[in-house]
Parts: sequence; C-alpha cells; structure tokens
Amino acid sequence: MSTTESILDAAKHCLSPARMGTYENATGLSGDSDTRALALYAWNAQVSAALLAPLHICEVVVRNAVSEALQAVYGDRWPWEATFVLSLPDPKRFYNPRRDLKGAAAMQLSIGKVIPELKFVFWQEMLTYRHDVRLWDAHLKNVFPAHDPSHSVVTLRKRIYADLEAVRRLRNRIAHHEPIFTRNLREDLDKIASLVELRSPLVASWMIANQDAASLIATPPVFKGGTLWTPTDDELAGLR
Repeated sequence: MSTTESILDAAKHCLSPARMGTYENATGLSGDSDTRALALYAWNAQVSAALLAPLHICEVVVRNAVSEALQAVYGDRWPWEATFVLSLPDPKRFYNPRRDLKGAAAMQLSIGKVIPELKFVFWQEMLTYRHDVRLWDAHLKNVFPAHDPSHSVVTLRKRIYADLEAVRRLRNRIAHHEPIFTRNLREDLDKIASLVELRSPLVASWMIANQDAASLIATPPVFKGGTLWTPTDDELAGLR
C-alpha cells in the first residue's frame, strides 16, 4: 500500500466511512489512491472555520440591535420585565423562547451576561410579526438605520428574519461539522455582511476586510464533467 493510500485509509477509519462517503460521492471516487474526496473534506473544514469570524460578528451585532430595541420599550432590566417575558411564546414542544430567557435571566445579574446565554434562534424569533406593535413599528428602523427607506417595517423585518434563517442554518451545520460545500457560500457570506451593514456599513466593511472566508470560497475544488477535480496549473490558467 502506498503512502497516499495509507493516509486515505487512515482518514476514512478515523473520520468514518459514512462521513467520507458524502465527499467520495461528490467527487466521483475512482480508485484507492484518489485524493479528491479528502481534499474536498479539508477545504470544507477550512472554509467552515473561516466563516466563523463573520458569523460571530453578525450574531453579536444582531443580538445587540434587538437588545437596544427591547431596552427602549421595556427598560434596562428587560430580561426580568414580566410584561416582556409573558409576551414570549411558551410552546410545550420545539424551541421555547420564554423558557430560554427565564433560564438565562435566573443565572445572570446583568443584561450583558444574559445576552450571550440566549440561543441564536431567540434573536431570530424576536423578528416575527407578534412583536411588531410592541417593538418593531417604532424601533426596527432605529436599530437598523442603514435600511432602504422605501421599505416598510414589515418588509424589512421579514428580510432580516429570512436572512437570519439562512445564517442560522449555516451556523448550525458548521457547529456540527457537517458538509457545507453544496451551499451557495458566496450568497451566505453576502447575507451575513448585509445583516451587519443594516446596523453599520462601517462595521460591515471592517468585517469583510478582516476575514479569510471570501478567498477560500472563491477557490474551491472545481466541477468538471459532473465530478469534482483539482485543476493543473495549465488548466487553472485556462479558467481565468
């Protein structure tokens, strides 16, 4: 067995045949010395790691914007304000935002400590129509000041919610070390940047200038004849 075959065999054993099968199917594995699946796996891991930086900034920016609106309506102790807590859904199944908030607020003493304890989905669920009258009609455009002025509050809120849904799904796949190579990652990064830009174009520009995801997204393994391939220098020159 060659060194390459030994590495591939060990990687499949350590990462699991089922997991590597996803990448082998994508690359059209041809023989025991075909390294393309492992190269795709490495690229998927690298771009996943690189996306964590803009995802981090996006989540912090959005949750602070929502918190600012909540403070404007419910005061500096909004996590403990009964009127707000009781306004949250309390489903018996699936995600329960009221339980999430009550659990975080019971363990922390300040807003700054509660905010990072709440799940990403809590902040997304705050962008639903149930909060329009109490919260967003008066404050959505204040906390996301770089919005298109021709858009209504409802249109803007729906756009933010939809973008957060895409971002949350990406974040969850990365957090569980799942494949993301079939996603439109350029579009994902654009959604992340656009959410930050609604809050501050300056912060969005700084974020884009300080991330490596875009360059990795721009240089993935390339499809050829229905399978992934790694181009030679001459072939790569022909693609430019």
